[in-house]
Amino acid sequence: MRSDTRVREAARDIGARYGVDYTDDAAVTALLAERRKSLETEQRRPAAYLGLLTLMAGMFLPFAIPLSPALDAHLFAVLGAAGALTVVGAALLVHARAQWKQALRNGPLAGYREVLGVARAHGIPLAHIPPWLEGRSTGGGGKGAAPIPTYPPVEPAPEAPSDSPPDSTPAPAPSAPAPSPPTTASVSVSVPPKPSAVSSYEHMADAGGWHDETGCLLFLAGAGGVTWAVTVGTAVGYAALLLVPVAVWIWLAGRRQGREKEELREEALKYVTALEAAQAAGARVPELSPQLRALLDDHH
Repeated sequence: MRSDTRVREAARDIGARYGVDYTDDAAVTALLAERRKSLETEQRRPAAYLGLLTLMAGMFLPFAIPLSPALDAHLFAVLGAAGALTVVGAALLVHARAQWKQALRNGPLAGYREVLGVARAHGIPLAHIPPWLEGRSTGGGGKGAAPIPTYPPVEPAPEAPSDSPPDSTPAPAPSAPAPSPPTTASVSVSVPPKPSAVSSYEHMADAGGWHDETGCLLFLAGAGGVTWAVTVGTAVGYAALLLVPVAVWIWLAGRRQGREKEELREEALKYVTALEAAQAAGARVPELSPQLRALLDDHH
């Protein structure tokens, strides 16, 4: 916000409405930590757990009817109880979700999201937005229950005119001008370019994850086929042994992809750390992709 006085003034106006100084880094850091803890507590309220248990009981109770003659004898009463439990459980979960949304959308967090929206409208990129601030999942997917508001783009601020009158005669230049001390505004902070390894990580971050499950299923299918062949005496079941080397090959491919992804992850982590340092020094850094935002969340 130091780079644009209009954003700084807008942040102060928003802060006056919510009683928070959004230009104070220490105050905002404490606010975010306190509100995040409060939202996590809101999600763990007894009503949420009770609603989940009640909903599960209502959904699985009908499946217990064939297993119990007592329940089968009172079929309509059991189905009515299952429906009531399902409705009550869903109502408790909806109530808990509504309370969480209210805590997320109202109060100082709403003002902070307004400040971020104003900064983005003035051309200041937001390099890192924690998923919980927008009510998104931990992985950063989805729009979220409270996204950053969108405002129309604002034209860059015009440069201040010179104070000297147009008809003034320039003063003679001294023979040896004294060098002026460097100021903070004149120091340019370089933004690190994105390496190709980081781009590769962005493409691979969401890939994989199925090798272990698929390999295990194929291995079990092969073992089951052999067991069936030995038990029944059908030689066709031995053909399932071909699934075992396929399962091993899938496991090895998954390990190779995992090692490659871990190497690329280290490069991506170095890149986002360098971006954080550049932003802290006053540089305008590009917005991070969802994959890099998720990586930054895990790092923090």
